[in-house]
Amino acid sequence: MPRTEQQSNDRFNGKWFWRYASPAAFYPVAGTIEKLCWFLAISLTIIGLYIGFFRAPTDATQGEVYRVIYIHVPAAWMAMVIYLAMAFWCAIGLAFGTRLSFMMSHALAPTGAIMAAISLWTGALWGRPTWGTYWVWDARLTSTLILFFLYVGYIALAAAFDDKKKGDRASALIALVGAVNVPIIYFSVQWWNTLHQGASVRPGGSSMATIMLTAMMIMAFAFWAYCIAVAMNRLRTQIIERERSAAWIQSSVRK
Repeated sequence: MPRTEQQSNDRFNGKWFWRYASPAAFYPVAGTIEKLCWFLAISLTIIGLYIGFFRAPTDATQGEVYRVIYIHVPAAWMAMVIYLAMAFWCAIGLAFGTRLSFMMSHALAPTGAIMAAISLWTGALWGRPTWGTYWVWDARLTSTLILFFLYVGYIALAAAFDDKKKGDRASALIALVGAVNVPIIYFSVQWWNTLHQGASVRPGGSSMATIMLTAMMIMAFAFWAYCIAVAMNRLRTQIIERERSAAWIQSSVRK
């Protein structure tokens, strides 16, 4: 059988998935992804901040303070996306018993918590001149704060068990149950009367000026790349820690 046809059948039969579900197989792949994403993150951040802070015009309503969106909005998006990614990997881990899935979720959690914290902090800086206060118990702000606590709870519970497998399963329950909070955050401005403004970027169009939108989307991709790079770095560290007794570790680390 030709090699290409065999590879195609392997993917169809799930052999491709199981191959890279192995920590040993994914370790070098994670290193390649990390290097690429660091390059993209640095490059896109420089471009995005330059456009957002030096080329984009001043907002007619909010003035210069609106420029916090180039940090606030990407961080808020990533806080939600990362939590859903954690829940996904936890579900895969529980369903198939793959160690790498739980490691992936653990690698994502600290970065997700940081993104949620940045979102809350920059939101407070934005809220003070816009609303006259740093904090209100607004539906979106409150649900984002809950998201931050879910991240902290997940990290704490995973670390509370000496038996890593028990910690994986226990923390996975928090990730899966807490995932319901993500659509609440996203739709909160539609479901309730809140101070938080509605989405400026919506399917089918945007209310932002083109250059402002361009800068924000570049920064969003920069945040994506950064989060993936950091997660891959943390994943490789976890693989070394958990698989330290495996024979392949020493040769892989030397590379």
